[in-house]
Amino acid sequence: PIYGDGKQVRDWLYVDDHCRAIDIVMNGARSGEVYNIGGHNEMENIQIVTKILDILSERTGDERICPDLISYVEDRLGHDRRYAIDPRKIGDDLGWEPSISFEKGIEMTIDWYLSNQEWMMNIISKIYQESDRFKGISNLRLDKNI
Repeated sequence: PIYGDGKQVRDWLYVDDHCRAIDIVMNGARSGEVYNIGGHNEMENIQIVTKILDILSERTGDERICPDLISYVEDRLGHDRRYAIDPRKIGDDLGWEPSISFEKGIEMTIDWYLSNQEWMMNIISKIYQESDRFKGISNLRLDKNI
């Protein structure tokens, strides 16, 4: 579900870019320096959800995957409307910038999940959730009837 009106703003970054930034900081930064990692790509949560639905509908050909699936719940108390960071320092000091656009990154992420559905179903299955290794995360849920 979407909290409130879904207009909370977040900065979105492809996972490989994030990992590359962490690696650059760990191996190239002076000890004690602090770096914010950001994608220079602020978007509202509702925009992200709508984009995911559009891509999934296109990739699967399933017309049931549409904005009608979006549900809204009461917003959390104290929920920040916007998380904003200034990631310029990591670029200025270490030369890091995101290499994957949001559009390409979200498509690659969705394609990965579509190509690895068995893995995903294992992750959310009761057997996996109840394994000794993952006790305590049994509240994961995915509606299999989409």
